[in-house]
Amino acid sequence: MCGIVGYAGGRSALDVVVAGLKRLEYRGYDSAGVAVLSDGGLAAAKRAGKLRNLEKELTERPLPSGSTAIGHTRWATHGAPTDLNAHPHLDHAGRVAVVHNGIIENFAELRAELSLRGQAPVSETDSEVVAHLLAEAFSSCGELAEAMRQVSRRLTGAFTLVAVHADEPGVVVGARRNSPLVVGVGEGESFLASDVAAFIAHTRSAIELGQDQVVELRRDRITVTGFDGAPADVRPYHVDWDASAAEKGGYDYFMLKEIAEQPRAVADTLLGRIGTDGALTLDEVRIPVEELREASKVVVVACGTAFHAGLIAKYAIEHWARIPCEVETASEFRYRDPILDQRTLVVAISQSGETMDTLMALRHAREQGARVLAICNTNGSTIPRESDAVLYTHAGPEIAVASTKAFLTQLVACYLLALYLGQVRGTQWADEIRAVVRELSRISGAVERVLATMEPVRALARSLAGKNTVLFLGRHVGHPVALEGALKLKELAYMHAEGFAAGELKHGPIALIEEDLPVVVVVPSPCGRSVLHDKIVSNIQEIRARGARTIVIAEEGDEVVVPYADHLIRIPATPTLLQPLVATVPLQVFACELATARGNEVDQPRNLAKSVTVE
Repeated sequence: MCGIVGYAGGRSALDVVVAGLKRLEYRGYDSAGVAVLSDGGLAAAKRAGKLRNLEKELTERPLPSGSTAIGHTRWATHGAPTDLNAHPHLDHAGRVAVVHNGIIENFAELRAELSLRGQAPVSETDSEVVAHLLAEAFSSCGELAEAMRQVSRRLTGAFTLVAVHADEPGVVVGARRNSPLVVGVGEGESFLASDVAAFIAHTRSAIELGQDQVVELRRDRITVTGFDGAPADVRPYHVDWDASAAEKGGYDYFMLKEIAEQPRAVADTLLGRIGTDGALTLDEVRIPVEELREASKVVVVACGTAFHAGLIAKYAIEHWARIPCEVETASEFRYRDPILDQRTLVVAISQSGETMDTLMALRHAREQGARVLAICNTNGSTIPRESDAVLYTHAGPEIAVASTKAFLTQLVACYLLALYLGQVRGTQWADEIRAVVRELSRISGAVERVLATMEPVRALARSLAGKNTVLFLGRHVGHPVALEGALKLKELAYMHAEGFAAGELKHGPIALIEEDLPVVVVVPSPCGRSVLHDKIVSNIQEIRARGARTIVIAEEGDEVVVPYADHLIRIPATPTLLQPLVATVPLQVFACELATARGNEVDQPRNLAKSVTVE
């Protein structure tokens, strides 16, 4: 969740670090700070609140210039978001500074140990103990990288640590366990960050640190070892998007830009999936075809929006591959003793590839002998690296906290996976797969058509800014769409919003219906399973008879719903299973506009962060 930036090179390190922190603001934070090495000394500044508070401090009380610095935006886990608890944390002598993402689970024991030696931390954080431990270790070994290795071996929990020491000018050291950290390789300069967005304006050459590794950064040299000191293999990669992709591009919000980018993102995720022999191909599959063919069930694990993609994946996998599929909330998965074995295929869905709940579910699955396939947007991140196979989405960077284009590309990836399983299991013929892929290739244009007709949706959203509750109904794959629509409204507009399976209305939720209550209904195609369409029309009649204000999402040409819709939102006709790709888009626009009308901060909703890297 927090953002980390480190720099060693020939530029003004403070300028590079602050600019990098700005690019990481989307991750969510409640305080910010920096530390710079200069003339044999160490200077730091930190402030609670937004980055502008830190910038104001730096303007009023400038730090000395230097070519080595670290910075941090903090999301509070231990201790309130105050100036004192903000990072960086320094040792008592002011010679070492450290920033930290994650949670150090044995900090209380370490804090007590330090207190006995007269080195009691002054903040409420778990992070500060590392600064004091590093100072002690450095005094013995005289090398920050070795001190970091020694300290890291003593820590339990999930952490990314980045530190500098006044006695080693020009050196930045980082350590990683269960929390993301990536190296940027420049010409005569080196970068460290929790996300490549922090340094993409300077270099697109990157190295993702592996589990339990320490990196020593100098302007002209990068050294990576394990916590045990052994040299580590590194996996360089090239970032295939540039700095402009992380800018707003003329839109008021990143979210609006990312909604508009969805046609391209969907098309990019489909590129190169059909081989010259007509067979589907994924990115990296290290699972023998025989094992996929003999799998007894699929279990999807994910959180939040990705969980909703998994719910839709269940319909596609069971329909096309004819294999049982369960969908699990990743945060609950390993705590309920799930039944897994060598014939289980676990699918882990995560935009960042660092979602801690999903990562821990993945590790539990592998411990039970299951194979794991990741669906992810971030090349080189932890979840793909620890999986047996990966299907990358190609959404590009998603800056806004509320997911939009990542969700649509996850859906495309789920459809491709379902078809691939159908291919290897022999439940889908090659011509059937090509027909579905052709339909998927048309979705990009369909999303463009939806986006071109959104002004009435925006006007409707503005008119509902004073409402306190909105309900969402759907059937079949429309039910996960309803859940996603409700989640977007909760995230952005801070409204009470609930998504229901429309057939469940009579089992309780219909008691919520009252005069002028807005209810969004996702209507399945009348050309697919007509019984689904007939039943949801009956549901619309039921709620309208009780005074609900019906907002109906229905495909072009569906005239049956017209008499029962107070507001009608048209979407292009698509096959039933693929409808979520177009039906979700109006709900994204609706939530964004309603949040704007209520004066909320769209890209960084309160209490939320983009990447949840702690359990």
